[in-house]
Amino acid sequence: MIWMGMRKHLAESQQTGSYEMAMPVVQLKPGREKPVQNRHPWVFSGAIADVRGAPQPGNTVDIHSHQGEYLARGYYNPRSQIVVRILSWEEEEIDAAFWRQRLTRAIARRESLSQDEATTAYRLVYAESDGLPGLIVDRYGDWLILQSLTLGIEKWKSTLATLLGELLEPRGILERSDVEVRAHEGLPPTSGTLEGESPGEEMLILENGLRFQVDLREGQKTGFYLDQRENRKKVAAYCSGRQVLDVFSYTGAFGVYALARGAKQVTYVETSAEALRLAQKNHALNQVGEEQEFLEGDAFHVLRQFRDTGRQFDLIILDPPKFAVSRGHVPAATRGYKDLNLLGMKLLRPAGILCTFSCSGLVSEDLFQKVLFGASVDAEREVRIIERLGQGSDHPTLLTFPESTYLKGFVCRVE
Repeated sequence: MIWMGMRKHLAESQQTGSYEMAMPVVQLKPGREKPVQNRHPWVFSGAIADVRGAPQPGNTVDIHSHQGEYLARGYYNPRSQIVVRILSWEEEEIDAAFWRQRLTRAIARRESLSQDEATTAYRLVYAESDGLPGLIVDRYGDWLILQSLTLGIEKWKSTLATLLGELLEPRGILERSDVEVRAHEGLPPTSGTLEGESPGEEMLILENGLRFQVDLREGQKTGFYLDQRENRKKVAAYCSGRQVLDVFSYTGAFGVYALARGAKQVTYVETSAEALRLAQKNHALNQVGEEQEFLEGDAFHVLRQFRDTGRQFDLIILDPPKFAVSRGHVPAATRGYKDLNLLGMKLLRPAGILCTFSCSGLVSEDLFQKVLFGASVDAEREVRIIERLGQGSDHPTLLTFPESTYLKGFVCRVE
């Protein structure tokens, strides 16, 4: 339908001689302009009536209402369900100066983190929440990690890397665009050094004064779960004197925090042998406690073994990877979350603490709470939520873009 509209417009323009080199236009269907007027930054294919001006994938286009009123400007990709990602609601030039201004504003929003000597790793650019849809930039000490998630950002990637180099003067900028979401944009995964020096296989960062070795080249996400920084500190406050189980522990950050705050003992459970190796290294780096256990294996299998052998803990942390990557996966994801939390509740001693998370954006906080309710009924436990948790302040939620909220967590007392 989109391409037919383009051909029709070009044919009419050639017949009348009226075609001019102007900004291509994406015209919306009647009644579909409200989300754009409310500053939601996505335009889906189903909202589009016509495309005029033959824009190439990745090019800038204007968005017009069905009546021809200018609404916004963004970049275009007909290969994606999200055909236009909005960059501005003003009729401004999308050029290097535009990107520099947006990057400068994003960096300024993290000024307090940049001045915190006890923390050297955090998110600098969070895509739509910073007016830069499709772009992620994380800082790890003297290096920046860039993720280009969309075709529109891919077109400007070299310029963005140059601007980041000028603004922040890092030792190097590494690309980690090795993520599945790029396939929806017609892009292959890619990684490599964009600017300056290449970091080594592992590097040391500080987070709230604790030390962690991270793998910037092969580690999950961009090397570390930066979005959990504030939650690790909050969860650790409950750990003093407790026997702790850290499930999906990755490189051991929650467990290290727990031991630093006086946990009696921590058991780490992780399926990746390489992640467990880093967890052991991070434990040694911080010289926190002697009582620790590192178990390699599938979390569900290990938890069932603990249940069957009657093993129990005082505090359990459940921080699984994303279970729902599309709407079709939500039912299976909720079953997985329920099974996981049911097992966790049964493994807690009386008045134990369950710290449970979901990073599936398609599973809302309300739905996640209902899943916990179902688990509590089946576990025959009385559960009280004593604290609600979310992603860190460097991953802000843009109110006009609720999709920017994805991480949710509950601290629960289980009796």
